[in-house]
Amino acid sequence: MNAEAVSTSEYDVIVVGSGFAGLTAARELAHSGRRVVVLEARDRIGGRTWLDQRMGLPLELGGTWVHWVQPHVWSELRRYGIGLSPSPAPENAYWWDGERAAVGTPSALLELLDRPNELLAARSRNVFPHPFAPLDSEMARSVDEVSLLDHLDRLPLSATERALLESFWTLNFNGRLDDAAYTQALRWIALANGDWKVMFEACATYKIAGGTAALLEAIRRDTAAEFVFGADIRSVSASPEGASVETSDGRSWDAPDVIVTVPLHALHRVSFTPALPPAVADATAAGQLGLGTKIWFTIAGEQRPFVALGAADWPLNFFQSEYAKDGTTFVIGFGRDASVIAPDDRSAIQEILRRLVPDVEVLDSAGHDWVADDFAQETWPMHRRGFLSRSLPALRAGHGAVRFAGSDVAEGWGGFIDGAIESGLTAARDVLSRIDAPREALAATT
Repeated sequence: MNAEAVSTSEYDVIVVGSGFAGLTAARELAHSGRRVVVLEARDRIGGRTWLDQRMGLPLELGGTWVHWVQPHVWSELRRYGIGLSPSPAPENAYWWDGERAAVGTPSALLELLDRPNELLAARSRNVFPHPFAPLDSEMARSVDEVSLLDHLDRLPLSATERALLESFWTLNFNGRLDDAAYTQALRWIALANGDWKVMFEACATYKIAGGTAALLEAIRRDTAAEFVFGADIRSVSASPEGASVETSDGRSWDAPDVIVTVPLHALHRVSFTPALPPAVADATAAGQLGLGTKIWFTIAGEQRPFVALGAADWPLNFFQSEYAKDGTTFVIGFGRDASVIAPDDRSAIQEILRRLVPDVEVLDSAGHDWVADDFAQETWPMHRRGFLSRSLPALRAGHGAVRFAGSDVAEGWGGFIDGAIESGLTAARDVLSRIDAPREALAATT
């Protein structure tokens, strides 16, 4: 498609971004007969999910895991007949107990994490009795200014339990916990019916058969929307008649409605007229906490599947082996701060892993720095204190002709593919309601 020749009166809805949220919204709108154009800054679909060939294998550089407790992604997999591909069950476990390295079984590590997580999870269903409607919870609003670390201080934890629990939630937030919301941790647990082990299973156990690309392509093939790549959105101007969207190279599109799926950390790159409401502007300025890293690397030898949990402040604090092939083992490492370790720093990766697993030899490494990526500037979104009660309602409400979508603004599994799909469905429904309302009003008067 020649973007230079786009007619500004050609579309009913503009969707900005082609991650899971944008693709879902575009499909729903096109299925309802709306003319949709998807403007994507990159040269690919997927957003913060990206299956790419690295080190001889197709590797997920961004979002990866799904689970049947996540209803929206599970429905999409059923819709398109796509199955699951489980990560290998770990046989060995290594961890840092706060003072020294320990070795044992995965069950032993889970047992050490169980009591502290049960203490943390105790109020999850009380705070979020209906986890997919978090904004309806008065109790959630009353504790939304409590930090996760402050709450951990109140729990009767041993030094080892505290060290392990803090590292575990540093992994989940993929960022520093200094301003992490207690409510964000409780939301994840409540969505797994109050069971932290099921929540953890949802985080890192089942992948999409064929990778995230399989589901992305299935949704894309199921929409008549048009796609324009290399469209770096820089301004959105709204009026009662609709909205105008302009890219960095001066191209523009007009439509009655716009759905913006730009990640919260990158939203500052877009100028909005009229200006965004203070609650949204404040959230954009503060950002989320998912500013960490995900690094793939290979180690010599086909190792038995293992999991390793280091200290919260290590550059990489969690490791999980995924594949063994041709005498090497492929491992994923996560850390809380992308600025302190580069994906290609094999010596640093080896030094950190050797604190837990002696004598390993790192052969190669790969990854994508999402925080340095202009179009992301974050990994998976994890809320700061106050975001749920102050900013999420404003983001969900939209901004005139503009609706926001993406995992950042999901009501349910925020930070997951499921949350992105949920938000795309919601945004499309809101747009359709806005379009259909005048027709219904006219019909009522005739």
